[in-house]
Amino acid sequence: MPKPHPAPPSPVRVRRIYDPPEPDDGLRVLVDRLWPRGLAKAAAHIDEWPKALTPSTELRRWYHGTEGEYEEFRRRYRLELTEPAAAEALTALRARTTEGPVTLLTAAKDPTVSHTAVLTEALGETGDG
Repeated sequence: MPKPHPAPPSPVRVRRIYDPPEPDDGLRVLVDRLWPRGLAKAAAHIDEWPKALTPSTELRRWYHGTEGEYEEFRRRYRLELTEPAAAEALTALRARTTEGPVTLLTAAKDPTVSHTAVLTEALGETGDG
């Protein structure tokens, strides 16, 4: 019986913007609406900063306030990603993932419960459903 082929590595990865760039980062995309504190623009080594893909200021403030909870944030952010400018930026970035690795950069302390997890999920979808 032939051995199954291992799944190819995901073309999308998430890293903190404060970590030094790595050779296999590919396209480095900042996905935070605000510029990361204490980081010089020259030191960031970003290729793109599509603000249309970031959560709105209102949603970000709600989530980081006292009432925000992740599952509701996730639902609201997914809805924002269907708005025309965000949907267009998402489609464009999804196309870039077919060309090589894409690294989403964020200042979030825990990217697993941030907008980057939601965005990574959305990028992995075909976009026609």
